[in-house]
Amino acid sequence: MDSFNRDLAGIETGAAAEGKDSPGKRSRSRDSLFMMATLKVGDEPAGREVRIRNLSEGGMMADYAKVVPVGTPVMLDMRGIGEVEGQVAWCTDGRIGIALAAPIDPMRARKPVGGGSSTPLYAKSVRFK
Repeated sequence: MDSFNRDLAGIETGAAAEGKDSPGKRSRSRDSLFMMATLKVGDEPAGREVRIRNLSEGGMMADYAKVVPVGTPVMLDMRGIGEVEGQVAWCTDGRIGIALAAPIDPMRARKPVGGGSSTPLYAKSVRFK
C-alpha cells in the first residue's frame, strides 16, 4: 500500500495520529464525526465529495480513494464552516490527512444548518391512528 507521512501544522502521523502513546502527542483535540464535504486537490477544476472522519481546529482526516503527494494544496468546502485552504499532511490508500492553513472552530460543523425555530410539516413523522 502506498503511503506518505509528514508532520504539518501540528498534525502528527504514525502512532500519535492513531492515539497511541508516543513521544510526540497530538497538540489539538479532534472531534470524531461523519460529515460530507467537497475537496478540490491541487489544480483540479472540480471538487469531489469526501467523508470527513475527524476534525480539529488545525486539520482533519477524510476518506479519499487516491494517493496524493504530501504538501499538495487543497481547498475544502464544509457545511457550517465554508471554504478553507490547506495542504496534504499525509496520505495512504483510502484516507487523507489535511493540515489547514488557518484554524477553524470544528463545533461550527456540528451546528444545525437550518435557521427555523420549528420542524417543517414535511419533516415530521407520520402517525396513524
